[in-house]
Amino acid sequence: MMRFGKVRTSLSPMRPLGRRDIFCSLGQVVRTLLLFGLFCTGMLIAAHANARAETISVSDAQFRTFVTGLWPDARKAGVSRTTFDTAFKGLTPDPSVLKIIGRQAEFVKPIWHYIDSAVSPTRIERGNARANELQPLLARIEAKYGVDRYIVLAVWGMETNYGGFSGKMNVIRSLATLGAAGHRGGFFREQLIVALQILEQRHIEPQNMLGSWAGAMGQTQFMPTSFMQHAIDFDGDGHKNIWTNIPDALASTANYLAANGWIRDWTWGYEVRLPRGFSLRNVELSEYRGFEQWSKAGIARADGKTMPRTGEAALVLPAGRNGPAFLVTRNFQVIKSYNTSSAYAFGVALLSDRLAGSAGLQAKWPVDAPVLDPKQSLEMQKHLVRLGFPVGELDGKIGEKAQSAIRQFQRRAGLEPDGFASVPLLEKMRMHP
Repeated sequence: MMRFGKVRTSLSPMRPLGRRDIFCSLGQVVRTLLLFGLFCTGMLIAAHANARAETISVSDAQFRTFVTGLWPDARKAGVSRTTFDTAFKGLTPDPSVLKIIGRQAEFVKPIWHYIDSAVSPTRIERGNARANELQPLLARIEAKYGVDRYIVLAVWGMETNYGGFSGKMNVIRSLATLGAAGHRGGFFREQLIVALQILEQRHIEPQNMLGSWAGAMGQTQFMPTSFMQHAIDFDGDGHKNIWTNIPDALASTANYLAANGWIRDWTWGYEVRLPRGFSLRNVELSEYRGFEQWSKAGIARADGKTMPRTGEAALVLPAGRNGPAFLVTRNFQVIKSYNTSSAYAFGVALLSDRLAGSAGLQAKWPVDAPVLDPKQSLEMQKHLVRLGFPVGELDGKIGEKAQSAIRQFQRRAGLEPDGFASVPLLEKMRMHP
């Protein structure tokens, strides 16, 4: 926290103040007040966001008003009155949905705990069994869409444990609750109208349109707009069924990744070893360089195999300098199009490697490092704003914008800019003027 006391000057107490001295003193006061104002503004915004997340609710009357107001736009989108009324018959707001907002594991767990769960022995074993069972289907999907079959399998495993659990919540009810609450502006209202279009097209019956608390549906966990853009009727039965039809679900996942830029025959990336004395001060972690350039800099694959001679990758240190290091290709960003969390993308990537037969990570996660809890993460965001580094929304989640801001702060403070949000780094920010 900033400390505010008397404004110090270099003036001698025995010398009378001149005009320049007065202006200098006033300038220091103004700068201090401005910093204080920025800091307090950040605190007020964060407090408002937290209070809203804790108190958000939707009454039955608000829910009914929202649904009534939805009909004109649903009709314009081609939804019949029969489909509309059937979808909403007997529905009330779901308070459990509002309690889950902001609690996704990929944003609140240390990455090593998240990866331990994502790439667990049970998930690997189940994935291997599914790979053997579905080998001909996976080969056809890979040939058609150009996406590595093990990536498709890993997404399936991460999203629904290979179809084991795809959610039991009524998608229409969840989306209507979030839409009536005004969460994320008009996003969920738009998703709701598209969900009604899916029902209108008879891809699924209303009682079977089940998914997660936020409306992600089926074994692929597609949002309705993703369904409309990327769902595939792979078995040709006339329905795009991502809920119970495995060929449709897996082909839809591959189609989604291909449409978002998956580069055929490329990997997602590699675990690498940094040479002794390698400095991050001359590297921007989001910058793509040719594999040959990384090799010339002394970086080598952790498995001892040869680095590709073509292609490019970016250096990523998800747990800072003391954790595993990776060179990731643009396919890694395609995985992130499925879920913007880097932890999620590494979960998919590392699970796909294990399903393909790799031995797993060579480096160890810094599991003993003191990491930030959500309150401390929010405090770090506020300090970054105070210091002039934009972080996006003040939400207590250290995402890409916050990591970039951390690296900028580390460079300014003369630290190794690895972008890792740690307790020792927060302590340095607290003391930084």
